[in-house]
This record gives sequence, C-alpha cells and structure tokens, in this order.
Amino acid sequence: MAPFLSKRDLQFQLYEVLDTDSLTSRPRFEGHSREVYDDVLALAYNVADKYFANHTREADLNEPHVVDGKVKLVPGVGAAMKAFREAGFFSAHHDEELGGLQLPWVVMQAVQAHFQAANMGSSGYPFLTIGNANLQREFASPEQQQKYMLPLLEGCWFGTMALSEPHAGSGLADITTSATQRDDGKYSINGTKMWISGGEHELSENIVHLVLARIKGAPAGVKGISLFIVPRYRVNADGSVGESNNVVLAGLNHKMGYRGTSNTLLNFGEGGETTAELIGEPGRGLSYMFHMMNEARIGVGMGAVMLGYAGYMASLDYAKERKQGRHASSKDPSGPMVSIIEHADVKRLLLRQKSFVEGGLALGLYASSLVDDLATGPDDQKADLSLLLDLLTPIVKSWPSKYSQESLSDAIQVMGGAGYTRDYPVEMYYRDNRLNPIHEGTEGIQGNDLLGRKVTQASGRGLQVLLEHIGTDLQASEGVEGVAEIRAALQTATSQCGAAFTAIVGRAAELGPDLYLANANSALEMLGHTVVGWMWLRQATAAAHRLPEAKGDDADFYRGKLQAAKFFAVYELPKVKAHADLLASADATTHEMQGAWF
Repeated sequence: MAPFLSKRDLQFQLYEVLDTDSLTSRPRFEGHSREVYDDVLALAYNVADKYFANHTREADLNEPHVVDGKVKLVPGVGAAMKAFREAGFFSAHHDEELGGLQLPWVVMQAVQAHFQAANMGSSGYPFLTIGNANLQREFASPEQQQKYMLPLLEGCWFGTMALSEPHAGSGLADITTSATQRDDGKYSINGTKMWISGGEHELSENIVHLVLARIKGAPAGVKGISLFIVPRYRVNADGSVGESNNVVLAGLNHKMGYRGTSNTLLNFGEGGETTAELIGEPGRGLSYMFHMMNEARIGVGMGAVMLGYAGYMASLDYAKERKQGRHASSKDPSGPMVSIIEHADVKRLLLRQKSFVEGGLALGLYASSLVDDLATGPDDQKADLSLLLDLLTPIVKSWPSKYSQESLSDAIQVMGGAGYTRDYPVEMYYRDNRLNPIHEGTEGIQGNDLLGRKVTQASGRGLQVLLEHIGTDLQASEGVEGVAEIRAALQTATSQCGAAFTAIVGRAAELGPDLYLANANSALEMLGHTVVGWMWLRQATAAAHRLPEAKGDDADFYRGKLQAAKFFAVYELPKVKAHADLLASADATTHEMQGAWF
C-alpha cells in the first residue's frame, strides 16, 4: 500500500517555508522544540497508519446502519477513537491546565492531516468534537465548560454542530427549530436537523450537539437565531450521564463518500422534552457558530487536500511500478517496456496533481499559522492578519475542494482501468472528496462571501494586506535562481486580480447586488489560483535556497518543488486572466438567463 502522505513534504512546509519552530520563542510555546513537534507528528503518523488506515475500505463498504435502534459501525472505528484519545489529540492544542500540550494550531492541523489522509470517514468524529470544544472554550460559560467541554477534551464525549434543516439547507435564516425558556433558565428545544455528521453512534458516553434555534418571539432572519448546548443524554449534577434527552434518530443519510461517518436526521423534542442551555447572549447564535464554521471551512479544505494527496501518492506509486509501452523514440517493438512514469502525458498528470495538492497543503498550513499569529503574535499586526485570514478562508475551503477533485480525476487517469476499481483506493477518495465542495458552504456561497463581504470589509484592507504580503515575497525572490517562471506569472496574476477587483467594486452601486455577485465564482477562481501561485513562489524560493547544498534524495526533492512551481506558472496561472476579464466586465450572461429558458 502506498503511503498516504509525504513526511518529507510536511516537514518542508512546516519548517522550511513556515519556520514553525520559531514559534517556540513565544511564551505560550516556550516549552516546545522542533523535536517535540517531530515526536508529535511521528505519533500521529503511527496512529493513523495502524488504527485509521486499517479499516478505511471496510468502513466504506459497510456503512453505518441501525440495529435495535442503535447505529452500528465497523469495529475499527471504535479502536481508532480509543487510540486517538490515548494519544491525547483531542486536547493537544489546549492549555496544559486543561490536559493539553498547548500545541500551535498549525501543528495541530498537520496532526489532523494524517488522519484525514488515512481515513476521512473516521477522522470526522474527532474533527467535529475538537471544533465543538473550541467553540465552547471561546463562548460558553465557565460552568458550561466544566460540564460539557472537559469531557470532550478527554475524548469520552463527542460533539457535533446541528445547523441545517430539511427545508432550509444552507439558508439558515429560514430555520424553524424553536427554543422555549423554562422557569429554571434552561430551554426546551423542538425541531428537526438534517445532515448532522456524527449525530448518533455508540463511540462515546454522550454526544454534545451545538444547535441553532429561534427563541419564541425572536425576530425573523439570522438576527433571531441563538445557539444552544443540547446533550444526547442529560447530565446529572455530579457530571455523570443521565437519562435520555429525547434527541431521536429519525434516519441515516447515505452519501456517496465519507461513508464511515454516520450522517443523521435528528428530531429534538420527540417523545418528551429536549432540554438545552443557551450559549452566550440570545440572537448571537450565528456569530458564535461562525467561529466553528470558519474553523471547519479551513478543516474541510485541509481534508480535501489530504484526500487529493493520498490519491496522488497512490497514483505516483502505481506509475513507478506499472510497465506499459515504450518511449516514442523507440522503434523496436521487442524492446523492454518502460514504467508509465516515463511517458510525458503521465508526467503531466502527476505534475498537475503535485501542483494542486502540495499547493493546497501550503495554503491550509499557512492559514493555520495565521491562527497562531492572531493568538500569540505581536498585537500591532493582529488587526491586519485577522482581515487577511477572513479573506483567505473562503479560498482555503473552496479551492482545494475543487482542485483536489481534479487531482483525483487525474490520479484515476494515471492508473487507467485500475483507477476506477475498488482494488485501489483512488475511486473511494474521489467519492469522498466530492462532498467537500458542498460541505460548510458551496462554491457559490464562498464566492458570494469573498466578493460580497471579504473583499470590501474594512474599506478593502484585507485585500490590500494580501497584496502587500505577496509583494514582499516577490521582492524577496528577485534574482533567486530557478524561480523566474513562477515569479513572473505571479506578478502578472496579482496585477490582473487587483485591476479586476478595482473595476467591479467601483461599479457596485451602479450594478446592484444581483449583477455585482453574478460572477462571484470568477472572483473565487481568480484569487484562489493567484493565492496558490503565491504559495508556490514561497515553496520555490525555499527550495532554491537549499538546493545548492543538497544531495541525493534531498536534491531531487527540491528540484521537484521547482519543477512543480514552474508547472503551476506555465499551465495554471494563465487561467487567471479569463476570470479577471469576466469579473471586471461585469459580464451579465448568467444574470440575464431566465429560468423558463432552460
């Protein structure tokens, strides 16, 4: 079986591009060292390899199902959760006083990457639990944290987020789940939630749902939405698990991918009262939930990257071993066949995969490093970095989701007929990843968020900060041998982006919101490709600086980075212009189309 990620690339991204070990100079991480981070990553690889990768196919072929009213999973999932818990990963980034290791968020995301690549279905349970605990740490009361968050950090309870409803989908302003205050200050919840990953299982003693609901009498729209803690089982005064809280499984959804993650339709208040506790203030539920949603968007992007990465590794391994055909220059049909990696078009397909997944990984880790900078970096930089992270978040979510799918399509193409059989894992990765362009908001939602809010907030300061950061790296790469193609292509793309945004934003009032947002997808594509081009410039520059002293495998690694950067410059960045032209011209083709014409 091919490895599911490259340890060498992960180390390159963390230490040679992001300089993650320099975080140890900050007070929060002063007890750490590179050796500590390396040990944590090695542990993650071992746990992922031994306990997650071993049941990936079994879980895909044997979906969660209901037996005697309970959701049954393949045995390997429970063993994986036990190993994850014993390794301390549920709480690893939290304070030491909470049982954590105070790991930087970028290291934690690198840890998570191992499990996402090894088994996307099983990695969903801790992913959601960690996000739930992070939200509680930020907004729940101390009493709620003691009662609900600490068991999540111990890994004995699991968590979810319950947003969507069957009639509303992503339109959260239209949710109808209601909350009625009781005399004791708690609330009764009534309603139905759909697409709840990890909503029902027997992996943990309790499940803590974070539920969006509307308090009786609250105004319509998003301003009337509040956030509640709703446990599967009520919690006794001593913290032990009590009786059922009447959160009823109404059915399981059967998806094309992520089959190892139970996905549920839940009824709250069926057969009895479902009690809940309000988090924070009434009417601020969506703003609180966005803390988890934005974190989840980065996580979805990283998950997409790692599925693409696993597919790339599988097809690369296959291409090295599979012998077929001969070089075009060989005229002797009796001569030895060559490995298919020797054929130019296979190299193209592999280079395209490499440029997408390693570029996407660089982007996800860079965004994660901004989270650390916001938490522990210099105060005078935090306002700008917050705007930068806001701007990048829809790109981090959507670009890898889309281009890992293209990468996985290329992986199948490399493997030919073998690629779409269940004898190899790539067809499963392809099905798994097809969910990611929809998870946590479709491409359309991310495009509208980028163009409708993120580009213009704070008078466009976020975009200005991004262009300044790109400009700094362009200047630093001037004259560096081996980066000329990516540097020149990025300069051109950055200029095209800036001009297109200036043009469309300048006409916003004239166009009106519908036409202004008609080409939001082009804004997402244009800026996404440019940002990933920036990530490739950063990687190419780091590789170019080290190549002269490198030998053997290390030298090949750096040459591969430079060639992938050149590929992205020559094959991908020219696509920016088409989207920039569409956006700048406010093309009305889609806006003018009528439903009756289809």
